[in-house]
Amino acid sequence: MSGRRRVLLAGPRSFCAGVERAIDAVERALQTFGPPVYVRKQIVHNSHVVQGLEARGAVFVDELSEVPVASTVVLSAHGVSPAVRAEALRRDLRVIDATCPLVNKVHVEARRFAQEGYRIVLVGHEGHEEVEGTLGEAPDRTDLVDSVDAVHRLEIDADERVAYVAQTTLATDEVDEIVGALRRRFPQAVGPRSDDICYATQNRQDAVRAVARRADVVIVVGSANSSNSNRLVEVAEREGCRAHLVDDPSELDLAWIADATTVGLTAGASAPEALVGEVVAAIGGLGPLELEEDAVTTERVHFRAPEGVR
Repeated sequence: MSGRRRVLLAGPRSFCAGVERAIDAVERALQTFGPPVYVRKQIVHNSHVVQGLEARGAVFVDELSEVPVASTVVLSAHGVSPAVRAEALRRDLRVIDATCPLVNKVHVEARRFAQEGYRIVLVGHEGHEEVEGTLGEAPDRTDLVDSVDAVHRLEIDADERVAYVAQTTLATDEVDEIVGALRRRFPQAVGPRSDDICYATQNRQDAVRAVARRADVVIVVGSANSSNSNRLVEVAEREGCRAHLVDDPSELDLAWIADATTVGLTAGASAPEALVGEVVAAIGGLGPLELEEDAVTTERVHFRAPEGVR
C-alpha cells in the first residue's frame, strides 16, 4: 500500500488501578522484606509482568503448600476463597492481600446473598482464578453459568430465592444477555447493588468498540490467559472488525495488517504500556505511520496499597 498507515490507539488501555496496586504490592514486599517473596498464582495475568517480578526475587506458586512456613506471600489481584485464607493462617504466613478492591466487592456481595438465604448464580468462566475465589465464599449455594444455555440447565426450584453476581472482567453485553435470560426464568432474581463489571473493563471495552468502528483490523496486546484481553478481541469482532491477541511483538503477524490503512491498537488491563510501543514499532516496519489517540474517557482511579506494605 502507499501513503501513511494510521494506528488508532484506544484509550484507556493497559494497566488499571487494580493491576498497578497488585504489582506495586509485590515490589513493596520485596523492598520491605527482601527476597524471596512468594506469590500465589500469577499476580496479574501477564507473562511479561510475571517474568519481570521473578527476576527481582518473586517466587510464583500454584498453592500455599509450596510456601515455607512463616514466609511472606502475596495473594494475587484475582482474589482467593476463605479456605485459602484459612490455610495461610494455619501455616503462619505473612499475607499481603493484593486482591483488587472491585473483585473483593463481588466477594462481599456473594457472602451477603448467602447469609440472606439466596441461591447464588455466578456469571463467569470455569477455572478462572477470580471465579474460583468467589465460588469459595458459598460453594454449597452457588451455581456457575457462562451462557444462556447454562441458565436454562440450572437445577433450581422456581420458588427458591435467586441472586446473581458476575466475574469483573467479562464483556458487558455478554453478561447482560445471560442476566436477561436469568431474569426471564427467575423474575424475582436480585442483583448486586452496582454493576460487577469493573470500571476498567467497561472503559477498555468502550474504547476498543470505538476504535473497531474505524479500523480495518484491531490488535489487542495481552496474554492468552487474560480474561479481559480476550474479551477485548471479542468486542472488536462483534463490531465486524478483524481482531487478534498478541502477547508481544513476536506474536504479531504483519500479514494481518499488510493491506490495512487503519490499525486499531489497545492493551488489556494487565498488559504493560511499553508493549504497546513495541507493537507500534513493529507495525512501523511496514512503512510510515500516523499515530492517533482515540480516548473515550480518562481514568483517575487510584487504590491504596494493601496492609503490610503501606
